[in-house]
Amino acid sequence: MAEFSHVSVLLEPVIDNLNIRPDGTYVDGTLGGGGHSFQIARRLTEGGRLIGIDRDADAIRAAGERLAPYQDRVTIVKANYGEIRSVLDSQKIPRVDGILLDLGVSSYQLDTADRGFSYSADAPLDMRMDQEESLTAYDIVNGYEEPELARIIRDYGEDRFAAKIAARIVSEREKAPIRTTFDLVRVIQSAIPMKIQKTGGHPAKRTFQAIRIELNRELTVLEDVMDTMIEALAPGGRLCVITFHSLEDRIIKNKFRQAENPCICPPSFPVCVCGKKSLGRVVTRKPILPSEEEMEANSRAKSAKLRVFERL
Repeated sequence: MAEFSHVSVLLEPVIDNLNIRPDGTYVDGTLGGGGHSFQIARRLTEGGRLIGIDRDADAIRAAGERLAPYQDRVTIVKANYGEIRSVLDSQKIPRVDGILLDLGVSSYQLDTADRGFSYSADAPLDMRMDQEESLTAYDIVNGYEEPELARIIRDYGEDRFAAKIAARIVSEREKAPIRTTFDLVRVIQSAIPMKIQKTGGHPAKRTFQAIRIELNRELTVLEDVMDTMIEALAPGGRLCVITFHSLEDRIIKNKFRQAENPCICPPSFPVCVCGKKSLGRVVTRKPILPSEEEMEANSRAKSAKLRVFERL
């Protein structure tokens, strides 16, 4: 098994914006290799507590080893961050002082060929963030109807050739199942004009993203859990979210804005009568971006954006 490695993106801005109190309670909802969590835990005293959540068993193992020096103040739970309320209830924690989500796919997941996340290595079509789940990318590619394939490639991959790619997938799988990442790459390449392939980046990038998002319900979980996370914050507590593509960032931006100003009264009303009160304030009017130095050192940081919300 490859070593679980992942360079923590926007590490200093995250730590700065969490406003860590030594005796506070914090949640890392996407534990990964424990890079962000290590920096949170080392700032806590014995009265402080960190809950680390991840659905990837390899991440749980690696983070457990990394965070061993702080095991007296760290609890690691195998779960989806969408289950944060039940996780906190199981730990008898009503409110927390900070929550972090780093929504990027880890370097380990991308670089471990047999996980099937990468279009650059040949492997079975998998892409499961939780290896205990039964549905895989193979099932989506070979089982979804053409309109549904086109929809997810268009909506989640934002690919203008979604219909052509979906049609070609269905055509090819009628001859034989599409079993591996390279099988899928070849099908995608056959559906995209060569002149576009030469100028638009890797032709499979958007389709792979779309399938991964659909399989792991990434946007659905994110949309569903934001209100719960904001409600779980204690007064002054902060929610920090790192996104890596426009679909995630749009959800976070809109959810933070709605939490800050939930009023649904028509603009013509002189005073608010709906009774909806602000839950806090958006700390980052514009997202925090990686520095030039960080992007040079870690190319995967280039698309990262950090947004922060503070609870009233």
